[in-house]
Amino acid sequence: METHSNKKKIIYIAPTWSTFVKEDISLLSKKYYIVPNIYNWSKKPLTPVNIIKQFFFILFHSFKCKAIIISFGGYWSFLPSLIGKVRNIPTFIILNGTDCAAFPELNYGNLRKPWLKLILKKSYQWCSKLLPVSQSLVYNENNYFAEYPIHQGFQYHLPSVKTNYQVIPNGLKISNWEPNKAIIRDQNSFITVLSNGQFFLKGGDLILEMAKKFPSYTFHFIGINDLGKSKIPNNVICHGRLTSQKLKRKLQAATYYFQLSNYEGFGVALCEAMLCQCIPIVSNVNALPEIVGKSGFILKRKNVKHLEKLILSITKNSSNNDLGKIARDRIIINYSQQKRAEAFYKLVD
Repeated sequence: METHSNKKKIIYIAPTWSTFVKEDISLLSKKYYIVPNIYNWSKKPLTPVNIIKQFFFILFHSFKCKAIIISFGGYWSFLPSLIGKVRNIPTFIILNGTDCAAFPELNYGNLRKPWLKLILKKSYQWCSKLLPVSQSLVYNENNYFAEYPIHQGFQYHLPSVKTNYQVIPNGLKISNWEPNKAIIRDQNSFITVLSNGQFFLKGGDLILEMAKKFPSYTFHFIGINDLGKSKIPNNVICHGRLTSQKLKRKLQAATYYFQLSNYEGFGVALCEAMLCQCIPIVSNVNALPEIVGKSGFILKRKNVKHLEKLILSITKNSSNNDLGKIARDRIIINYSQQKRAEAFYKLVD
């Protein structure tokens, strides 16, 4: 059994202990000695304190360090990228979405903030390689949200950044998300996962309109307790935040999964639903069509009438029964945790 003393050391930096950060650290820990550096960066007044703490942390732990991995570009990526460059330590920044976007129409994207944009620019220039979770974060053209194309991606917003990049998609632990034959699916049920702050960003407004137009169908919102002052139809159910096990049971009982985001760096929740054999219905945004392939349906434009027509065609088509299995197989083949781990191992070694 390997001990910390004979494992290569990696500093892993992130702005929060999110689920995918924990999973990345768990993956990397199988081969490397991981030293996490995670503070509460969401509290802006603490940013100067966090930077000072981070400076001494990295100086101390950078000795005999094999690499520095940073999740998301942000204030927390500036010093590590600079120190990594000065000390010749391979430094990688995982790009997840908001760190490659400037979307003022949605009040979204770190690159719409001038000071933070400069921080990201220098971080991206100093690091050894950028690791976007999808090609769409490098450059993409959003033709879904408006009548005119909206350009996104770090190469569009930061054309002076010439750093090499490698796409490493998010990976899922396949055994955690699976269908259950003992649970009978509701053939007229639609489900989506979002939070209150993501309601418009993730297309909750469109889904609510569909609930009004299809009273015989059931629409499940996971992650929010209510819809505020909105008039909620009787066929809309808000479940609040659920544990992974409870979420899995909801996905196993639903037939269709909505991911109607206006912008989406990758779509982990979509992949979890597809592993549970939900049939995906997604917006024509970023990597979503690529993830779905031929296993589901794509809404080309953000338009209520277009979505209504799409749902009518989907629910009337009896040949959709095999799509859930196709969806699951697609995630297993393309987006497993093992594939992500192997990509990281090759990168660091």
